[in-house]
Amino acid sequence: MMRKVQRTVPAPAELGTEVIGVPEGSDVELDLRLEAVMEGVLVSGKISAEAVGECIRCLDEVRLDLDVSISELFSYPENRVAEDEEEDRQELVDELIDLESAMRDAIVSDLPFQPVCREDCPGLCSECGAHLADDPDHKHEVADPRWSALQGILTDGMPNQASGSPAVGAPDDTKES
Repeated sequence: MMRKVQRTVPAPAELGTEVIGVPEGSDVELDLRLEAVMEGVLVSGKISAEAVGECIRCLDEVRLDLDVSISELFSYPENRVAEDEEEDRQELVDELIDLESAMRDAIVSDLPFQPVCREDCPGLCSECGAHLADDPDHKHEVADPRWSALQGILTDGMPNQASGSPAVGAPDDTKES
């Protein structure tokens, strides 16, 4: 015996990771097929929802349409044997199926580990936090303090005369002829 079920249900709490997930109470579309098998009921089909999170590079909002497959066997309690006790199996409880943990497993495993708003997102400026996508030519002139002793040298390799040091290869004025 087989039955098709299409339902819209509210998303349970914590359906996602710390950076992206399906907001609690938002719509989750279920398009499932329930089949009676010897061991119990095989639930298979698609789960659709919208995940919301933050881009890990620029912190902009990320919205991702999810369409994940599910296939889970819910066994009859009387068919469970002693060796199955250690296994994490789903069971029918009073002829009801609790899809929450199966739905959580399917959706969370399909979410990106590091969500981005777009693949080429440049992120934020590490100096001032500016959004680099808005200003691709953004930059800071930051002098490395380790090079400060060399700032007096001109681009042609000659020292700055104001610094008081002799030029490399310049004649020595202290020599007597």
